[in-house]
Amino acid sequence: MGSIVVSNLGKAYKQYDNRWGRLWEWVLPFLGARHRLKWVIQDVSFQLAPGEAVGIIGINGAGKSTLLKLITGTAQPTTGSVRITGRVAALLELGMGFHPDFSGRQNAFMAGQLIGLTVDEIGALMPQIEAFADIGDYIDQPVRVYSSGMQMRLAFSVATVKRPDVLIVDEALSVGDAYFQHKSFERIRQFQKLGTTLLIVSHDRAAIQSICERALLLDGGRLASQGSPEQVMDYYNALIASRDGAGVEQVVTEAGRTRTSSGSGEASVSAITLEDEAGRALETVNVGAAVTLRIRVRVHAPLERLVLGYMIKDRLGQQMYGTNTHHMDMALHDVAAGEEIDFRFRFPLNLGEGSYSVTTALTSTETHLGDNYEWRDLAFLFIVMNMNRKQFVGTSWLEPHVEILR
Repeated sequence: MGSIVVSNLGKAYKQYDNRWGRLWEWVLPFLGARHRLKWVIQDVSFQLAPGEAVGIIGINGAGKSTLLKLITGTAQPTTGSVRITGRVAALLELGMGFHPDFSGRQNAFMAGQLIGLTVDEIGALMPQIEAFADIGDYIDQPVRVYSSGMQMRLAFSVATVKRPDVLIVDEALSVGDAYFQHKSFERIRQFQKLGTTLLIVSHDRAAIQSICERALLLDGGRLASQGSPEQVMDYYNALIASRDGAGVEQVVTEAGRTRTSSGSGEASVSAITLEDEAGRALETVNVGAAVTLRIRVRVHAPLERLVLGYMIKDRLGQQMYGTNTHHMDMALHDVAAGEEIDFRFRFPLNLGEGSYSVTTALTSTETHLGDNYEWRDLAFLFIVMNMNRKQFVGTSWLEPHVEILR
């Protein structure tokens, strides 16, 4: 069983004002330092228990890839320490360690030895590597003729041909085609069930939330948040939207879930209800029932353009359906301060049994990354129950009409 302990980890690079500064510092050290430190990672601490799956998220440049290099030992920390137990397999930069003039087979032997396999083991496992990579005759061609997807297939196949105690994956999997992504994540899930500790960097919200039990958010090289994938993803979205100066707030609800909100406050949602065809408010809804999502918005300042969006998520925070009035060609223009606007969205609730939440967004454009007036996660909660439909499984009710011809 593998584990990871990261303690006060930091990485800084020396920056010089000109190309001679490094030379003078080396030749005349008694004159003092001629550099300044640029911190990429600073004061990062966390632990992964054996068998735990943790995702790392953050904007480009937040320090995610540098953190993984420090953990795997391909870069040395300036401060702090990393302690790993068990055999480690890592997929960092795509094709890292591959020699372009060697064949895929030769690179597989070299890459396999780098993760601790013997030549005899690699030879015995080569049929499995070839089968999983599924690159055909290219296995005996130079890697320089490979596409990025083919390099990723071979690298992942070698790294995971034998189940590691710890698997560390950067965003390399996003390069592959849909089929191979599905196959790769299925192998990762199998490793999880067998006790592999997983650390993964990805911008894929669904992947993080379906695989990981916990998530870490890096921002500016520091650990900004950690918790459940839903909580951290919601905070991440709010943080992106708050770059223009709007604040981010997180509140723990009575049910123990964390509600995240952000925005500049020019408009806000004052009430949300889910109603049946007679206008009665609902908290529990039958599968497939006709409902109206009613959202009341109060405007606090004059707005040239107002867009309301909503997203329905399941209990894990995975997105079921979302849209907004921009995409519906129903954005409002020249909205006055003090106005109260009633939005009503009517649709059949073709969701499977379970608990769901509604996220709302008030913006001026199609996303909340422009003018973010208000973004609110867990704005409304409801439960879907199967009261009179035939039994089915899944998150969507797609009952078919069946014809059987013999």
